[in-house]
Amino acid sequence: MGSQHTEAGTSDEANLPTNWGRWGEDDQRGTLNLITDEARARAAAEVRTGRAVSLALPIQPTPVISGPFAPATQAASPVQQLLQYTGCPPLATAEVLIVTNHHPRSTHLDALAHMPRAGRVYPGRPLDECVTVAGVRHGSTAAFSAGVATRGVLLDLAADGPLPSGYAVTSEDFDAAEERENVRLEAGDALVVRCGWAMTPDADRPMPGMTLDAVQWMHRRGVSLYAGDIGDAHPALDPACPAPLHGVALPLLGLPLIDAVETGELSAACAELGRYAFLLTVAPPRIDGLTGVPVNPLALF
Repeated sequence: MGSQHTEAGTSDEANLPTNWGRWGEDDQRGTLNLITDEARARAAAEVRTGRAVSLALPIQPTPVISGPFAPATQAASPVQQLLQYTGCPPLATAEVLIVTNHHPRSTHLDALAHMPRAGRVYPGRPLDECVTVAGVRHGSTAAFSAGVATRGVLLDLAADGPLPSGYAVTSEDFDAAEERENVRLEAGDALVVRCGWAMTPDADRPMPGMTLDAVQWMHRRGVSLYAGDIGDAHPALDPACPAPLHGVALPLLGLPLIDAVETGELSAACAELGRYAFLLTVAPPRIDGLTGVPVNPLALF
């Protein structure tokens, strides 16, 4: 969740799942390499009616505000707007936008350089070699230039209501959801998880979140992309591995993450249609050298 991420540590690094070296020392696509032509064809076969559902949270821009009366980052819109007028009288209107990519109320795609592990960026390159004040040289949003198109699978853990506060999501939850929905996630698929929570932290209600066991399940299954309405718990569930998604899956597996996903409409569509797999497309703007970028993921049925 953007500025709230911390570089995770654990007492047993050797047992953590990793893809370092799997696709070469210069790889920047990570688990997106698992999206083969076969995986895309499997995804295309899921489109039968043409129904489309957005997984992005709506954003209402606000005017640029600075100084002592500016709202706190969490309360401010992820997008601030400065309007411009051309000509007199105005012949056209335009704007300059200030975008906070990793805002907890902005649906965004994390690039692999967003979170280092022990001073290294996937797949093991030194952080200072990859990220500079001039931009990201390795593991940036450039890896998303072709977009993403693969089969998405929704595992709805909130079918009977939001998960309890502080709930630890494990592989057993995923297995149970697959059985309940009569679906199975295949290598190269994107995993979409619904827990019924907003990603904005609430100091009075500890958030549920993924465990290392859940991330290991993603690794075994060959998940190519994670998207969810929650990610890592806040506060952390396990001090030894406080951020399994952003501290292990992103930097070690090279698993891109879509944070702050809107899952309510998707869940309703899946329940109505009686199927939980769909074509998932993600086409971020082609802006290179960033650690993340806002996206509008679409599920097509």
